[in-house]
Amino acid sequence: MSAPGAVLSRPQTQTSGPPSVVPQIALAAVCAGYAIGAAFGWGSAEVAMFMGDFGLSLAALIAAVSCGLYARKHQSRFRPAWMLFAVSSGMAGLGNGVWGWYEVVLGTTVPSPSLADFCFLLFAPPAIVGLLVLAKRPVTRAGWVCLGLDAWLIGGSLLTLSWSLALAHTTHFQGSSVAQSALSLAYPLLDIVLVSMVLALHFKRSSVHRSAVNTAIAALALTVLCDALFSSPLLREHYRSGQILDAGWFAGSMLLAYAPWVARRNQNECADDEVQSAAPRLQPHGSRPIAGSLAALTPYLAAAVCTLGILTNVLDGRRIDHVVLFTGCAVVLALVVRQGIMLLDNITLTQELAQKENHFRSLVQGSSDVIMIAAPTGVLRYVSPAAAGVYGRDAEELVGSELAALIHPEDLGRVVHEVRRFLAADPAAEPTTRIECRFRAGELRTGGGGTSRSSEAESGGGWLNVESTVNRHHGGLIFNSRDVTERVRLQAQLQHNASHDALTDLPNRALFTERVSQAVTGRRASDHGTAVLYIDLDGFKQVNDTIGHQAGDELLVQAARRLGESVRSGDIAARLGGDEFAALITGDGTRDRAAREFRMHEIADRLRIKLSEPYRIDGRDVRVAASIGVAFAEPGVTPAGLLRNADLAMYRAKQAGKGRVELYAPQMQAEVMDRAELATTLRTALRDGEFVLLHQPVVELAGGRVTAVAAHARWRSAQGILFTPAEFLRVAERGRPTDDADRTAELGRWQLEQAVEQAAARHRAGHTVPVAVRVSARRLLDSARDGMPPKSVEALLTRHGLPSGALVLELSESDPRIPLDELERRLVALRRLGVRIALDGFGSGYAAMSALRRLPIDVLRLDRGLVDGVVESARLHKITAGLLRIAADLGMQSVADGVDLPEQVLALRSMGCTHGQGMAFSGPLDEHRLRRALTVGSYPVPDLAGEGRSPGQAARAVVLSGSGLPVRHGGVAGPDAIAHPPLRSNSETPIPPT
Repeated sequence: MSAPGAVLSRPQTQTSGPPSVVPQIALAAVCAGYAIGAAFGWGSAEVAMFMGDFGLSLAALIAAVSCGLYARKHQSRFRPAWMLFAVSSGMAGLGNGVWGWYEVVLGTTVPSPSLADFCFLLFAPPAIVGLLVLAKRPVTRAGWVCLGLDAWLIGGSLLTLSWSLALAHTTHFQGSSVAQSALSLAYPLLDIVLVSMVLALHFKRSSVHRSAVNTAIAALALTVLCDALFSSPLLREHYRSGQILDAGWFAGSMLLAYAPWVARRNQNECADDEVQSAAPRLQPHGSRPIAGSLAALTPYLAAAVCTLGILTNVLDGRRIDHVVLFTGCAVVLALVVRQGIMLLDNITLTQELAQKENHFRSLVQGSSDVIMIAAPTGVLRYVSPAAAGVYGRDAEELVGSELAALIHPEDLGRVVHEVRRFLAADPAAEPTTRIECRFRAGELRTGGGGTSRSSEAESGGGWLNVESTVNRHHGGLIFNSRDVTERVRLQAQLQHNASHDALTDLPNRALFTERVSQAVTGRRASDHGTAVLYIDLDGFKQVNDTIGHQAGDELLVQAARRLGESVRSGDIAARLGGDEFAALITGDGTRDRAAREFRMHEIADRLRIKLSEPYRIDGRDVRVAASIGVAFAEPGVTPAGLLRNADLAMYRAKQAGKGRVELYAPQMQAEVMDRAELATTLRTALRDGEFVLLHQPVVELAGGRVTAVAAHARWRSAQGILFTPAEFLRVAERGRPTDDADRTAELGRWQLEQAVEQAAARHRAGHTVPVAVRVSARRLLDSARDGMPPKSVEALLTRHGLPSGALVLELSESDPRIPLDELERRLVALRRLGVRIALDGFGSGYAAMSALRRLPIDVLRLDRGLVDGVVESARLHKITAGLLRIAADLGMQSVADGVDLPEQVLALRSMGCTHGQGMAFSGPLDEHRLRRALTVGSYPVPDLAGEGRSPGQAARAVVLSGSGLPVRHGGVAGPDAIAHPPLRSNSETPIPPT
C-alpha cells in the first residue's frame, strides 16, 4: 500500500462478544430429537401417532404461551403482533389436539371436514395480521398502495403457479363434496397469502428487534412450507401422523416460541440497530445492500413466476385456465400500476435530490472553509473552490493529488497516527476528530486578508497552519479545513510575551527560573561551575527622577542589549523586574574551586564594566553603575536557593560601595536570618508594647531653665536592657532600604502618638513645656501609605487635647532629592496650626543651607558632630560660631545636641547658642523622673567666675539629672578640678530600665 493509502487504511474494529448460545443449542437439540424420532417411526405406530398429534399440539401451545406471556410482560409497538401469534399458535395447538382425539383416543379416522380443519384454517389469518404489524409502516399513502400491490404480486404469482401445477387438478376431484373441495382449496390459498406476507415482510421489515422478527418469519415460513407439502395430493394420500413432515411443524412452533425472547437476550440490539442505520454512510463506494436489491426486484420476480405458470399450461398442451388468465392479467395490471406509482415517486425524489444537491453545492462552494474528500487510497477526489483563497491553489490542481504529499513531513507521522486512531474508534462514540498540521501553500492568494497570509506563508517556507474537522465517508475521509496561520502566530506571540519582558524582550523571571531549574536538575547538574549572576543598576532611580521615566526605559533597553550581546550563545540573560537583571552562565567542567571562582569573577567584572559605560540618551551621556552578585550551583542547592544566594551577594555588593562584584558566601545567609529574626522581634515588640518613650530636657544655656523636652524611643529587651534607635535599627543599615523604611515608619507613628498623649497628660498636670518629636521629611511628603498630612496632626492634637504650640516637629532628613516646594507647602500648613518646625542635624548635610533658605524653620539644631570638637578644634569652633550667627540673624532659636561636657556648655554659650541638650544636664528620663525635673524647672549651668551655685545646689542637680556628672565650680583646670567618670555616648541610656 502506498503512503497515502497508509494514511487512510482502516484497521479492524473490535466488536463485543455474542450473546449466550445455550438457548439456541437447546432449541436445536429438541428439534433434532423430534426429527430423529419421526424419521425412525418413534419405535411403534402408537407412539408415532401420539407424538404426531399431541406432540405437535404441545409445541403449538408452548408457542402460544410464550408469545402471550411476552406480550403481557413487555409494552412495545409489537405487542399486538405477539398476541396475534399466540392466538394463531393456540388455534394450531387446538387443531392438533382435536386431530389426536380422533386418531389416538377414539381410534377412528378424522372426518373431513372436522373441527380440526376449522382450527387449522383459523391459524393463518391471525398470523397474516401479525406479520402486517411487524412490517415497516409506510409513511405515505403511495407506500401503503405499493405494499398492497407487492403482496398481491407475490400472492397472485404463487396462485398462478400453484393453480397450474396442482390446484386445478384438486378442483376436478370426483366424488368430493363442496365442503371438502372448499377445504382443499382453502389450505393452499391461505398458505399462499401467508407466504406472500412472509416474503413481503422479509424485504420491508422494521429495523427494531430485527432478531425477533427474523426468527418469527423463519418459523412461519417453515410452517407454510410444511402446509404446502401437506396440501400436495401425492403426499396427502400417504400422510400418517408422526412422520418426518411433523418435524417441520414442530420446529416452526418451537421457533415461534423462542422468537420474542431473542430481543431480550440481545440487550444491546437497539444500539446495534442505530449503528446499522448509519452503516450505509460507512459502506465502500459502489456497494449496495443485497436486501435493497432484492426488494427492488420483487415485482419483476413475481411477474416472472406468473409467466412461468402460464407457460406451464401452454407447454403441457392444456387450454389456458380462466383462473390462470385472470390472475395473470391481475398481476400484470398490478405491476403496471406499481411501476407508474414508482415512476411518479422517482420523479419526485429526483426533483428533491436535485434541490438538495443544489443546496449542498451552494453551501460547499460558498463556504470559506475548504472541503476535501479523500478516497481510501489517500487521493483527493473533491476539493471545494475555497481552496484558491485558503491554500492559494486551484481546486482542479489539488484534485488527484496525494494528501500525504501536501502535509508537512514533520507533521505527517502525527497526522497518520491520529487518522488511524480515529478510524479504529467507535463511530457512535467519536463521529468526528480535529487535526492541525502544516499544509503546502500555493501562489494564488485571493479573498480577504490573502496578501498578508501569502507573505506569512512565503516567510514560513510556503506552509500554512491548517485546522481540519475530519468525518468518515464511504471508507475515506471528509476534511473541513480552515487557515489558522494567524491564530497560531498570535498564540506563539502570546506565549512569547508570557515568558519575555515586554520592554527589553529578554526572558522574564518565570522563564529564567525554569532555565535555572533545568540547569540545576538536568543533565548538567553535576557541573558545579554553573552560576547565576544577579545584576542591579546603581543610580537608576536618579535617572528616572531627573530626566524622566521614558529615558529610564531607554536606558533599560540599552542595558538589556549590552547584556544579551555580552553573554555566550549557550547562556541566558533575563530581566527580573525594575532595574534588576540576571544571567545564567554554564560552567566549563572545571573542578578547581579557585579556578572557577576566578573565571566567573572575571566574566561578572567584564559585564559590570560593560554595563557601567555611558548610555547615550536624548543627546546626553547618562552613567549608572552595576552591582553584581554571583552564586554557584553547589551540590544540593535548589533553583530558588540559587537565585536567593545570588540576590544576597548582589546586596552585599551594594552595601560594600556599589559598582562591584561579590561572590556568595554562606555567612550571608546567616546574616539574613539574623536580620529577619530581628525584624520579627521588632514587630512583636511594637505589638506587645515593649517600646518605651523617654524624654530628654532641653535647657536654656543662659540660666539653666528647662524650656522643652525631646522625645526618644527606647526598646526594653527581654533582659531589661534599653536599646536606642541607632542600636535596634542598625541592622537596617545593612539591610534593604524598604525594610528599614517600613520599620522606621511604624516606629515613627507610635512615637508621635505616645509623645502627644504624654505631653497632653503633663499639660493637664501643670507642666506646659513643649515636646519635640523627630520625623522624616519623606514621611511628611508620603500621603499614600505612612504620610503625616496636616489634618492628621491636627486630629491627633485635638484627640488628646494638646495645644498646637506645644508640639515641635524636628526634620531629620536632608536628602537633596526631596522636592522642597511640596515640603514647604506641608510645613506652612503645619505652622498655621501652631506647630513649630525645627531643622535637625544642621551643619551635617550639603542640603541644609538650601532647606534653611526655602523652608519655614523656627529652631536650628546643631549636629552633634559640630559639638563634639568645638572645644579642642579652633577650625570647628569658627564654623560653629558662624552657623550660630546665621541662626541669630534669622531670628531662630538654636539648640546644640550632644552637649556632654561643661566646657562645651561654656563654649557654645559664648558663641551665642541659646539652648543645649545632653549629658551635661540630663540624659533621657522616664515619665516619673521627667516630672520631678520639670517640678524643679532648671539645671545648674557652669560659669567662668564659679559663682551662682552652691555645692548643695550642685549636688541636688546631680541627683535630679541622674547623669552621674559633677559640676565644675572652679577654673577650667587646676588641682581643685573635680574628676568626673567617663561619659557615655548619646546612644546609651543613663537610667536603669523601669
